[in-house]
Order: sequence, then structure tokens, then C-alpha cells
Amino acid sequence: MFHNYKFKNLDFKLIIAVIALTIIGIFVIGSANESNQQKQIIGMILGVIVMSVMALVDYDFILHFHWLFYGLVIALLSLVLLVGDKSGGATRWIEVGIRFQPSELGKILLILFFSWFLMMHEEDINKPKILAFTILLSSVPLLLIEKEPDLSTTIVTMMIICVMMFVVGLSYKLVAIVLGITIPSIVILLILVSREGQTILKEYQGNRILAWLKPDKYPSSSYQQQNSIMAIGSGQLLGKGLGNDAFDSVKNGNYISEPHTDFIFAVAGEELGFLGSVLIIALIFFITIEILLIAKRAKDISGKLICVGMATLIGFQSFVNICVVTGLLPNTGLPLPFVSYGLTSLVTVYFGVGIVLNVGLQAKNINGRLF
Repeated sequence: MFHNYKFKNLDFKLIIAVIALTIIGIFVIGSANESNQQKQIIGMILGVIVMSVMALVDYDFILHFHWLFYGLVIALLSLVLLVGDKSGGATRWIEVGIRFQPSELGKILLILFFSWFLMMHEEDINKPKILAFTILLSSVPLLLIEKEPDLSTTIVTMMIICVMMFVVGLSYKLVAIVLGITIPSIVILLILVSREGQTILKEYQGNRILAWLKPDKYPSSSYQQQNSIMAIGSGQLLGKGLGNDAFDSVKNGNYISEPHTDFIFAVAGEELGFLGSVLIIALIFFITIEILLIAKRAKDISGKLICVGMATLIGFQSFVNICVVTGLLPNTGLPLPFVSYGLTSLVTVYFGVGIVLNVGLQAKNINGRLF
């Protein structure tokens, strides 16, 4: 379970970047909603403790519990649908003394499960039987998440699994076929959804897409994104300053609902300006690349897949969040990793980073030997 790791092999660059990004998030959260700042600080402390412990636990030992992780994901997601706490038209949380969102933990546990599963089937991943079984195993948690409903988390989780499958050796022909079907399907979906009275998506999901495509025609649904774009633009180069009381502040005027969660980047853009926004993006990019570099040095395919899964989660989810806040994608309701308020999201992503650090501690050097 534990090894005599060499402290010098710990990836301090990754740790510093993660903590720095979280601290920036804490300051911006305090400006957006001061009452939640203290909770986020507690979440960071807890996250650092979890990360430190997981960095010392052999990931090979962790992967022994693969089926337990998968079963736990299914059980928690099913429990959400049965006794979950409903808020904003969605049932995504469980009250267990604290408000807990199982789908956030589910993303990490599924990365661990599929790291083991895909490692075991590395040689035969393109066989129809294995592909069908992989799709079946993926479909169950994805359908449960979608039923909450949480389409955005479903898409992120599906992307994580797909990238992991590609890394393990999924046929380029299959990838081309899937892309050839998916891209035209998305175009057709957008065309159909843009019509009045569509029944393909739930009403609120359709309204979000319509508001994105035609913001002037659907002002009640597009105001969040439009005000977010205005807030970011008003920050100019250096921003208006954290906790400012400027009368023309979009945040101070409450023109963005729940600014400390999914739209935290809008607050950062307004108060930290272009330079502050670039710093956040640069730190996210650095964290993603650093995790991929650890993946490159991993001693085995399971370690590589753990890192690739975490890099996809952080990189892709951040990309989607920032695109939503800047109006490049429809509103999806995804948190910005390490920055948005949310204890479940923060602690679970620290949990995943801790396992990545352990992969790095057992990485190969340039001669192919373990450190």
C-alpha cells in the first residue's frame, strides 16, 4: 500500500500550480459571495490533506478495488434519483450532513475503474465483444447522470472515457466513423432544436441552446451569458479590483445569478481583468500539460490512463466552462476546476490529483527504469 518514495521525485510544480489556482479562486469567490469564502478555504485544506494522503498510497493497490469503485458510482447515482435533493429543476445532490454531489466523485472513480478495465483489455480493445462491453459499462453511469438531469456532466464523463479508450489503442477507423456520425448529428440537432416546439431535449435544455443561437429573441434565457460577456469586457486590462464597490459592476448589480459557482470566470474577468483571466487560463493549461507529462513517464498503462483521465477532466471541463462564460458555447452548468465554489468538486479533484502525484512518484526515468 505504501512505499519508501523519494521526496525529491514529488511533482512540486503541479502542487504549487494547483494550490495557486485554488487560492485565486478563493479570493474571487470571496468577492462574488463572501459568505462562501470560509467554506472554500475549509474545502482547500481538506483537499490538500486528501491529496497528500493519496499521493503516498500506491495506485496499484487502489486499482485492486476497481469493481467496488464502479459499484459505488452506480449506487450513489441511483440514490440521487431516489432520495436526492432537488434544486433548480435538477436532482443532483444528497444531504448527508453536508450537501454532496455524487457525480463529481463519480468522475474520479470511473477514471480509476476504466484505467484498470482498459489496461486489462489493451490488446483486444477493438474486438466487437470488448467494445460492446465497454460501451455497456459506460452507458449505465452516463444514463444515470443524464437522468438527474445533468447533460453537461454526462458529456464531460463520456469525453473522459472516450479519450482513455483512444489512448489505449482504439482503432483510428472507429474514431473516424464515430466523428463522422457525431459531427453531422450535432449540426442536425442544433437545426431541429432551433425550431419552436421541439421535443428532442428537455425544455430548459432547448431554451439554453435557443438563447445561445438567438440571444436577442430569448432575453430571459440569455441574460446570464450576455451579462457575463459584458462583465469580462468591462474588466479591460487590469480589472476593477477584488471586492470593489463600483456602481457599474455587473457583479455588484446582481446581473449574474450564482456568480461564485459556474460563472466565477466572469467575476474574475471583471475584477482581475485580462491579465488575471490569462493567469487563470495559464495555470489550468500548465496543470493539464504537467499531468500529461506525468502520463508520458508512467510505469504502466494504468498509470498513464489515470493521468490522461484527470488531464481530460481538468482541461476539457475548464475549456467548456470558459467557453460558456464567454458565449462560445450554450450554458451548461459546469464548475471551473479549482476556481468555482463547491466543496464536492474541489475535494474530489484534489483526490484525483493526489493519485496522479503517486503515478509520478513511481514514474520511469529517461532510461526506462523506475526512479
